[in-house]
Order: sequence, then structure tokens, then C-alpha cells
Amino acid sequence: QVQLVESGGGLVQAGGSLRLSCAASGRAFSSYVMAWFRQAPGEDREFVATITWSGTRIYHADSVKGRFTISRDGAKNTVSLQMSSLKPEDTAVYYCAARTRYSPNYYYFSNDDYDIWGQGTQVTVSS
Repeated sequence: QVQLVESGGGLVQAGGSLRLSCAASGRAFSSYVMAWFRQAPGEDREFVATITWSGTRIYHADSVKGRFTISRDGAKNTVSLQMSSLKPEDTAVYYCAARTRYSPNYYYFSNDDYDIWGQGTQVTVSS
């Protein structure tokens, strides 16, 4: 069973940058579609970005496009989210997710599309 552990969250001023990392255990990591989601207080958890198992295709939500970049390192079993030009509205708990099921499509955007979740890491952007 894959386990996911996020790190890299923290407090940053608006306009700043942070890099989140998600370390995955398990040999099959390289075959999983991976994603980042976030949940602000009082809000539903929302999709942020996803990357195919091969790492050759990525997709970002419109709200973060051009500011955030998802990537993965198969050798290190990690998925990262580079966040730049951060805004106060980016404040949320950020979750790493893995889809372990058969994945005929490139991208998956719903919470229900993913099977395994990390514990989350808090990102707070001050104005």
C-alpha cells in the first residue's frame, strides 16, 4: 500500500514562493497518476494540479496556471508543487493524492478519482 507524506508548507508573504514535496512509499509509484488538491477553511477540497504516470503531461487549475508547476521524480518517488507569486487566496491545506486504479485518461480532477491521500501540509499566505 502506498503512503504519501507531504512537506514544505509554511507561512509566506504575498508574492513569495514555496515548494511542496510529497514522498511516496511503494514500488508502484511510477505507475500512478498523481495530483495536488487544497482545502481552505470552510471550503470543499479542490483540484490544483495533476501529472501523468510518465510525467510527460501535466494540467493545472485555472486559478494557479502560470504560477504553480507540478513535477515528479521517479527515482526519488516524489511529486512536487512549485508555487510562485502566491496570493492570500492560496491559503489552504495542500494534499497530495495518488490514483492507483486503471487510468485510461491523461487527467483526473475529482476527489473521488484518487485512492490514497497524504495528511496535508498548511500553506498560509499573508497580505
